[in-house]
Amino acid sequence: MVKLIISFLALIGGSAVAIQSQINALFSKKVGVLESATVSFMIGALALFFLAFFFGKGNFFNLFTVPKWQLIGGLLGAFFIVINIFSVNLIGVAATFMAVIIGQILVGAIIDHFGLFGGVTYPMNMTKLIALALMFVGIYLFNKAKKEIFV
Repeated sequence: MVKLIISFLALIGGSAVAIQSQINALFSKKVGVLESATVSFMIGALALFFLAFFFGKGNFFNLFTVPKWQLIGGLLGAFFIVINIFSVNLIGVAATFMAVIIGQILVGAIIDHFGLFGGVTYPMNMTKLIALALMFVGIYLFNKAKKEIFV
């Protein structure tokens, strides 16, 4: 039951990111890609700060004790938001997220296979390779169909 609830929450999170992507893309047409990404990050950071301040159970001062490379997550998030805004304006939300999800799963599979960044090892196998190949076929067909129908 817990896995089902967590999966549902992840589904809601993914839905929120798709909605955010369209909103940010529209916003960027008025203020610019980098500017809309900055505003999005600032508002999100402010919201997270207050949530952590009032409800967090950790300790912000521990950030001085973690390996410095672990702080790159914020840069990767900013990179994602900028690329996402740029892509949605050019190819739409669905095509952008097909590519995003394939990128996440592909790199996730590599991280899992080698246990990178201190993770647990989940070896690659033929079934996983076939699934990755089918995802690439899926994005090709999705983009091909999109062009045939709407152009």
